[in-house]
Amino acid sequence: MENAGKFELIVTIVDKGHSQLVIEASKEAGAEGGTILGGRGSGVHEKVKLFGISIQPEKEIVLTLVPREMANAVIKAIVEAAELKKPGKGITFALDVTRVAGITHLLDSEDRMW
Repeated sequence: MENAGKFELIVTIVDKGHSQLVIEASKEAGAEGGTILGGRGSGVHEKVKLFGISIQPEKEIVLTLVPREMANAVIKAIVEAAELKKPGKGITFALDVTRVAGITHLLDSEDRMW
C-alpha cells in the first residue's frame, strides 16, 4: 500500500512565463508531465520597487512526480533549460514521496489498494 522510496516530487519555482521550459525539459528527460501553480516571490532577488512600493514578482511552481531512479536526470535537465545556476532564475528541489495514488500505470498492483 505504501510506495515509500519509489517516487520523488520535483518542485521548481521560476518567474511567470518560464514554466513551459521546465515542463519541456522534464519530458525530454523522461517525465510524463507536470502541474503548474501560480505564486509570488519574496526572496533576495525579488526586492523590486516601483514608485517606492514593493512589488512581488509573479512566479510559477511546477510539480513533477517521477520514479526515484529518474529524478537526477530530470533535475539536471530542468537546471540546464531554466538556467537555474544563474542568480535570480529560480530554484528546484526534490522531496521523497511516501504514498501515491492515481498513477496506476506506474504502480505495482499491490500499491494500488488504497
